[in-house]
Amino acid sequence: MGFVKYISAISFYVLAYISFTSTGIVCYAALVYAWFLIPLLELFIPPNLKNLQKVEEDLAKQNPLYDYVLYLIVALQVPILFFFLKSMQDANLSVSDVVARIATMGLLCGTFGINVGHELGHRNSKLEQAMAKILLSTSLYYHFFIEHNKGHHKHVATPQDPSSARLGETVYIFYGRTILFSYVSAWKIANDDCVKKQKNVFSIHNEMLQAHILQGLLVGFIYFVFGGWITIYFLLAALVGILLLETVNYIEHYGLSRKLNENGKYERTMPHHSWNSNHVIGRLMLFELSRHSDHHYLASRKYQVLQHHQNAPQMPTGYPGMMILSLFPPAWFYVMHKQMAKYNLVN
Repeated sequence: MGFVKYISAISFYVLAYISFTSTGIVCYAALVYAWFLIPLLELFIPPNLKNLQKVEEDLAKQNPLYDYVLYLIVALQVPILFFFLKSMQDANLSVSDVVARIATMGLLCGTFGINVGHELGHRNSKLEQAMAKILLSTSLYYHFFIEHNKGHHKHVATPQDPSSARLGETVYIFYGRTILFSYVSAWKIANDDCVKKQKNVFSIHNEMLQAHILQGLLVGFIYFVFGGWITIYFLLAALVGILLLETVNYIEHYGLSRKLNENGKYERTMPHHSWNSNHVIGRLMLFELSRHSDHHYLASRKYQVLQHHQNAPQMPTGYPGMMILSLFPPAWFYVMHKQMAKYNLVN
């Protein structure tokens, strides 16, 4: 029954529905929940360092219900997107209502569209990978599937990785660098894959071209059905989702680096090359994404069996709180540089 606790993440969809069918302060329900209530609770609820026992882990890996929870997210994400678009046709919405609904849809794009897309994108099943691409497309970030799996996991915590934040780099500088160069990296990876397969780079075999066709059709469909303003609202919501993802990328590897060996290759990615958080609410809502050290140590692990490692550097609170902190660089540097000193990570 361990899978049941992850169903609690559906609460975001319930609050989003309330936002998309209400006006005034109620429109902010999901945002208050995500950015005030959860961070506040995680300041007082202690992290849970417990790992599953071997028998428990084997049972969890074999239990398909953990996968069905992810499939449920796929089944909810696409309809809620179009429900959001339809709700934005209400001519009586105030500017505040519009902002709240866009930010709420962006929250769903980042929390579920990209995050659950990330989890499914690591699976070997073609069907699950297709689900990942559908989810990522709701944020127009299909190329994340390409760059993350074949770029980020290979180059994490090195200067070659655009998704690893440098020591002393603010999140605002990081946004520009990671968004641009992750996109460029995805093109390079897709082009190289075509060359290896002896396929024309400028053909349907190029996965980046597939991504642009799929996402272009989505945007075109929204424009045709809902019009120009609603299309702009969708693009803004997608941007919010992208910025949420990149904020997560920022906090996950800030200031950490792998050593370059004498043979010119970087050391193997280990748990201490990612920041970890065992705060329970964030773990449930993000499908264990915050146990990021183990994810990079063994990317094939499913979310329900990710482990805590004693030598992994720990964030002082959960992901939502750390994401908010990152938006205030002086406070972020003060807290994180103290954490780095605590774990002897300062060069």
